Amino acid sequence: DKTNMFPLIRQCCFHTPFKLQKVTGPRLLLYGKNKTTWSSLGLWLQRDVCPLSRSPNLNSTSVYAVKLQGFHTSLPFFRKKTPKESATKDPGILQRSMTSLKDSPKPALYLSLTGLIPFVSMPLLMAIQGAYSPELAFAQVMFGAVTVSFVGGIRWGFALPEGSPAKADWMNLANSIVPPLLAWQALLFKDITNGAIMLVMALGIALHYDISLLPSYPKWFKVLRVVGTVVMVLSLLATLVLKLISEEHLSSSKNKWQ
Repeated sequence: DKTNMFPLIRQCCFHTPFKLQKVTGPRLLLYGKNKTTWSSLGLWLQRDVCPLSRSPNLNSTSVYAVKLQGFHTSLPFFRKKTPKESATKDPGILQRSMTSLKDSPKPALYLSLTGLIPFVSMPLLMAIQGAYSPELAFAQVMFGAVTVSFVGGIRWGFALPEGSPAKADWMNLANSIVPPLLAWQALLFKDITNGAIMLVMALGIALHYDISLLPSYPKWFKVLRVVGTVVMVLSLLATLVLKLISEEHLSSSKNKWQ
């Protein structure tokens, strides 16, 4: 029987309550995004599924139809989502670093950037000349040793004043001596390659001390340390590359003459 099957169909397919409602005229009051489709469905339900008796108190054009409640709302994936408030995204590490760099004192910023000129100028001059110069390479290594010693000694000046976040203990004061010792060892090597590699190690250890191991410096100083270390290491590596190219060129020239 269709009448008995309709509640089961409604429960399985529609999952929405319904009730009878008076309408005037043959149109079925249905709500939804596609009114034509739902109207056809409603007329089918009115004609074949749910025949209703006429009320003597109503005129001939009044009928009872089925109002399917729940179709007036869209499906979840059709609903228009309300725009959420834009979540405040955390700035990236590069943006935070640039902000800290701008907050650094101008003398410290300008002097730190100026101190990188000897590092960058040595391999740049050799590249312009088109030849490796042992004198310029040794001058770069020597200036690097002085810089590493200066960076290591900053810890003493930071830890000695009263009220400093860094205590004048063995960890702070003894670790500040390690970079100068490595810089001194770099100057004892006869080969510039060994000296440059030792300086790279000393710069990396000093940066590790200042950034993560020892009590922290101000953020702007840590950013300066990272920028300075990266530029110095790249400059030393550029000098080693020029030295290697020069040695290969000399070796190939000797082989031709032989």
